[in-house]
Amino acid sequence: MVHQNDTQIPTPAEAIEEANEVLEKMEPEKEKPAKPKRKLSLAEKILIAMLLAILAGLLLQSHADIAENYIATFGTIFLNLIRFIIAPIVLFSIIAGVLSLSDIRKIGMIGGTTLVYYLCTTALATIIGLFFASLFQPHFPVLSTSNLSYEAAESPSVMDTIVSIFPSNFLTPITEANMLQVIVMALILGFAIILLEEKGKPAVRAVNLCNDIFMKAMEMILALSPIGVFCLLCPVIAENGAQILGSLAMVLLCAYLAYLAHMLLVYSGAVRALGGMSPSKFFRGMFPAMLFAFSSASSVGTLPINMECTQKLGASREVSSFVLPLGATINMDGTAIYQGVCTVFIAACYGITLTPQQMVTVVLTATLASIGTAGVPGAGPIMLAMVLQSVGLPVDGIALVFGIDRIFDMGRTTVNITGDASCAVIVSRLQRRHQARKK
Repeated sequence: MVHQNDTQIPTPAEAIEEANEVLEKMEPEKEKPAKPKRKLSLAEKILIAMLLAILAGLLLQSHADIAENYIATFGTIFLNLIRFIIAPIVLFSIIAGVLSLSDIRKIGMIGGTTLVYYLCTTALATIIGLFFASLFQPHFPVLSTSNLSYEAAESPSVMDTIVSIFPSNFLTPITEANMLQVIVMALILGFAIILLEEKGKPAVRAVNLCNDIFMKAMEMILALSPIGVFCLLCPVIAENGAQILGSLAMVLLCAYLAYLAHMLLVYSGAVRALGGMSPSKFFRGMFPAMLFAFSSASSVGTLPINMECTQKLGASREVSSFVLPLGATINMDGTAIYQGVCTVFIAACYGITLTPQQMVTVVLTATLASIGTAGVPGAGPIMLAMVLQSVGLPVDGIALVFGIDRIFDMGRTTVNITGDASCAVIVSRLQRRHQARKK
């Protein structure tokens, strides 16, 4: 009898496979390629620059002149570069936006929606400012109003404001960075190119090329943002660090809480309800622009980075190129909050309690003044002077808060540009829905 062996003889293919497995185990393990190091985002770089600026500013408080004479110089250079690029970016981006829409009626719809949104949010901002100021009024310091003097700049009349919107020279709006006039000029040129039809096609290509060139130049300048932020913020901390903790700390706290409430309540609600976007996504996307606005205290200076952030959030280029420059000029939600808080504080220092009728007057005046002072340098104090005069308070009271106006300005600028961005996101979504319904 032949006994069969239980061990199965492997086939040649199986033998080769087993041999390969043995060889693989004998080979030394290959080193895994090193993962590329993650680069810091622009927002992270700006945040680090802000923290370093605060630290350096606190260390230089006893030598504030060093920060002002040397460090601030480089911040001024950075702001000059920003101002240099603003006017051509607004001009060509709006013309390109008009050409991409190719319909004058769309511009009217976008412009009308934008103005209504800006006026409504400004009115709400003033109400929030008055509400918080009324809550904090018992805790406001009562400062001496004797020997106060403040010369208010002359506020423009309604007719002067209308006339100032329209440029009388091609180069003056650009050289003076008058955004309203630049916007009007861009609209006229854009409409003219559209009406030329076939003849205007070379102009369309030229405008788009110029727009791309200035956008690339903007990217180059924004790469310097962390340095610029450090050099702008450090002197402010060095000069005002101790003063922030002084007698006006409660007024500043009131204003900043009102700023925060307006953004969390009004902008979050509007972005969710009208923009179809979660507030957390919106604020995360806007973080770089908000940081830059806080440190530079310049709405117009923040315009390039604001355009970049809104487009990453999904706002169309043609909408953001129109809504944001207009907002940087006439949308002053943060400034409106400042008016409400400072009006109640100044009234308290003069021993006056505002009546409900006076508060309504403050809301109306601040809302209309946001457009009436559009394009005017130093619009904040001019608006405050108009509001104080409307309720019969002495304009000299501005001197009580003027010393730390820069600290107020940092917060109100952040609110202003965030409101502009929320409008761009909302109007872009409304436009897409309108186009979908037409199709």
